[in-house]
Amino acid sequence: MSTAALRLNLGSGQRPLEGYLNVDKYGEPDLRWDLETCPWPWDDNSVSEIKLIHVLEHLGQQTETYLNIIQEMYRVCAPDATIHIIVPHHRHDNFVHDPTHVRAITPSGLQMFSRQLNQEWQAKGCANTPLGLYLGVDFELMQTNLVASSLWFNRYRDRAQDVQLLLQESALYNNLIEEVEMRLRVVKPLV
Repeated sequence: MSTAALRLNLGSGQRPLEGYLNVDKYGEPDLRWDLETCPWPWDDNSVSEIKLIHVLEHLGQQTETYLNIIQEMYRVCAPDATIHIIVPHHRHDNFVHDPTHVRAITPSGLQMFSRQLNQEWQAKGCANTPLGLYLGVDFELMQTNLVASSLWFNRYRDRAQDVQLLLQESALYNNLIEEVEMRLRVVKPLV
């Protein structure tokens, strides 16, 4: 478990959280900062937790900027820090209709920052880009939670809790999954 005390609510907007340093480019956060400006103003290994609630899909329209943000998260986080990410599902109208959404964030996309998976993929000859190895970062996807939409519950009342069916149907139809919650663990040696 991390000994760092700093907890960041990045892109806090109108949702400041008690016990966190609320950071946003707009409004009246505890700290006004453009998260696309790197380096971030925190020391290496100083953060124990980051929350990005409906934020990451707004950042890094340019791939280089997005990858810099990933590297900054890794740099500022202490070993075993957690990163909690909530984003709209990339096949839901909530993602598609907002012109400020510049990047789909998916569990599979975040797994590309895992060195262990990168090494497994390389050993198998997979074509997945080993971003964890390329960027010197290492995140483990610990948990994924899919938040089904009202359309899903209306359409499949009798099987609404069937996650496999939800995944199968959402591969064919839009708007069945409204958002995705993911929790990452920062993998790095103890300092």
